[in-house]
Amino acid sequence: TLARAIAPALGLPLIAKDTIKQALMTVLPVPDIETSRLVGTASVAALLAVAAETTGAVLESVWHRSRALADFRRLPGDIVEVFCRCDPQIVRQRYALRAGTRAAGHFDAERAGEELWNDEVAQPVAGGWPVIEIDTSGPVEVSLVIERIRAAAGMTRRS
Repeated sequence: TLARAIAPALGLPLIAKDTIKQALMTVLPVPDIETSRLVGTASVAALLAVAAETTGAVLESVWHRSRALADFRRLPGDIVEVFCRCDPQIVRQRYALRAGTRAAGHFDAERAGEELWNDEVAQPVAGGWPVIEIDTSGPVEVSLVIERIRAAAGMTRRS
């Protein structure tokens, strides 16, 4: 939700993992959770490949720190990470509400909480670039987030 508001406000394209995954699932069979995970991994690879060819974009996904750090470091340009922090109970409620609205190939109802919410995704990637943490447990003032991103981006400009 936040990425969809941030991208146009910054005049940048949004590249979202789930958009790519949804598109892939319209042509690839996804009969089980393991295949869904594989298509998810492929979606992130596609997202990063597209991002590597842009001059700027908002990248939206759940980022696993152990994998994302090296991937982010290979991207051109400067990075400002916006990390959404939310009360775990609210996250689980939102996930449950969303589960019935997505393609069956996501296997939302069958996923275990440990797979979805774990130490890999509970902290920012934080690879030496600015990190802006946002509490998304309630409403977010997008204009303030944009100001913080622009200020952080100004600090990271290379000479």
